Amino acid sequence: MTGRIVVINPNSTEAVTAAMDRALDPLRIPGGPEIVSVTNPDGPPGIECQAHVDDVSAHIRGIVRAHDASASAYVIACFSDPGIHAARESTTRPVFGIAESGLLTALALGNKAGIIAILSRSVPRHLRYVRSLGLEARLAGDRAIELGVVELSDEAKTFGRMVEVGKTLRDRDGADVLVMGCAGMARYRDRLADAVGAPVVDPTQAAVGMAITAIRLARPAQQMAAE
Repeated sequence: MTGRIVVINPNSTEAVTAAMDRALDPLRIPGGPEIVSVTNPDGPPGIECQAHVDDVSAHIRGIVRAHDASASAYVIACFSDPGIHAARESTTRPVFGIAESGLLTALALGNKAGIIAILSRSVPRHLRYVRSLGLEARLAGDRAIELGVVELSDEAKTFGRMVEVGKTLRDRDGADVLVMGCAGMARYRDRLADAVGAPVVDPTQAAVGMAITAIRLARPAQQMAAE
C-alpha cells in the first residue's frame, strides 16, 4: 500500500460521487495512492446554500475521524470547501478543498480564472471564499448555469449551458482559464475545454493531484528508492 486518499462528497447523491470518482481514474497510477470516494449519507442532495455548507461541516469531521486510521490525505469535494478548517484541526493528515486547489491550479495555467457555478445564489458564497483566499484580483468572474446539483445529470442541458457560460466568462469577463464550480460537473471537462478553447480545471482532480504530491513527498526517501 502506498497511501490512501479519501475523497469526501459532502452531499448524499451517489450519482455525483460516482461521476467524480470516474474522473479520478487518470490519477490512479501503479505505485500511487489508493483513491477512495465516499458519500455523506446525512447530507442534502446538493450543497446549494450557506445553510447546507454549515450543516455538513460536522458530518465531514465525522467522516474524517472514521477514516483516520487508514487515510493518508483527504479531499473535500464541494466547491465551498465546507468544514475544511475544522477538518484540518481534526486530523494530522493533509486536507485539501477542491475550491482552493482548483483555483490555485487554474492560476498556474492562466492569468485570470472564471468560475462556472451551478446557481446564482452560489456566487456570493464563492466570492466570499475567494476573498478569504486573497485571490480576488485574479478572478475574472463567476457565472451560473442555473441548474441544481441533481440536474447536472441531464447531459445535453448541462453541457449546453456550461459552454454558453464558459464563452461569456472568456469573451466578456476576460477569463483565460475556467474552473468548474461543482464536483458534479467532472464528466464535462474535456468536452468543455474543446468547445471553449481554453483550459478547464476539474477542481476535484486538482485537489487529488495535490494530495498525491503531498503523500509522495512526505514518504521517506529510502522507501521511495526501494520501489
